Amino acid sequence: MSDNESKKARRNAARERAREARQKEQARRRRNKTFLISGIIVASLAVVAIVVLVVANSIQPVGPGPKNMASDGIVLTGQNGKIVPVETKGIPEGGKPRATKQDDSVANITVYEDYMCPICNQFETGNMSQIKQWVQDGTATLEVRPFNLLDRASLGSKYSTRSAAAAACVANYDPDAFLDVNSAFYENQPSENTRGLTNDKLADIAKKAGATNAEVQSCITDQRFAGWVADATNRALTEPLPNSDLPKLTGTPTVLVNGKQYNGTGTNAWSDAQAFASFVEQNVGSGK
Repeated sequence: MSDNESKKARRNAARERAREARQKEQARRRRNKTFLISGIIVASLAVVAIVVLVVANSIQPVGPGPKNMASDGIVLTGQNGKIVPVETKGIPEGGKPRATKQDDSVANITVYEDYMCPICNQFETGNMSQIKQWVQDGTATLEVRPFNLLDRASLGSKYSTRSAAAAACVANYDPDAFLDVNSAFYENQPSENTRGLTNDKLADIAKKAGATNAEVQSCITDQRFAGWVADATNRALTEPLPNSDLPKLTGTPTVLVNGKQYNGTGTNAWSDAQAFASFVEQNVGSGK
């Protein structure tokens, strides 16, 4: 082979090697691009799945309401010197509450409350003892309506919803223990702007307070009535309050006596049992 032929062969071989190298590089880039696109798709699907899961977990179906709270609250009356709950069926799914029938010859006390509300706790601590006595002797009825106005004050844990749902579990499965559990939740009230108590702790408090029906515990930990709490709260915040002239609920606590709102006066107004007793006396038999 001549020198010219030898050089030409080397050039052709070099070109072939360069072509093969370019083809390999192009193939490598195509593989990398495919892997990148696949990775983006997988990651995007994972994000979508997480978002769907979060949204699904954040939406509680309303479902039927708890038994013994057909008015969105539990009503307690006196019977032979004892406090007993008025038994009712739960609000059916998609149904509406029924306003409680009231007799103005006695004091019909209605309390809209949030278990994270410190003023609600003041009212409970200062007045529940005498309210219980009035109910026992038949001179008053008590309707307790938990709701979730202060969810924003529990660092995302929705303590107001969870504790109200826990109270609904007691009303549904062990209503005779409701008032004792109600008081126990206030005795163990967490501070605002904390995450509050866990569902397990709420269940434990309820059990120790007398709600020993086994269904109460699982109902609380499963948050069976969280959807109902949201629905009942929305009704209270957007619709007229039954047995009153109030167009809607605007704060917590809201306490009504025969339809008249108690606001109290002075530094210790909400815990002042004498002031509340005077208000009750003024409104028994007065009409709305």
